[in-house]
Amino acid sequence: MKEVDARGLSCPEPLMMTDEAIKEGAGEFTVLVTEPFQRTNVEKFARSKGKTFTSGEKDGYYTVTVHA
Repeated sequence: MKEVDARGLSCPEPLMMTDEAIKEGAGEFTVLVTEPFQRTNVEKFARSKGKTFTSGEKDGYYTVTVHA
């Protein structure tokens, strides 16, 4: 599964990276972000693109797995 590591980056970079993964047809992939608001933004963006997702927290960062 593809991993999009956006930890430590400022918005809108995590969203741009998520959009690129969707456009590349990555299928299912996980976005890693540092802040809770970034997780929320990625979730909202994925939803706006018609994607489903699951979210979590791991080792001090946040994950959003976008499903194909």
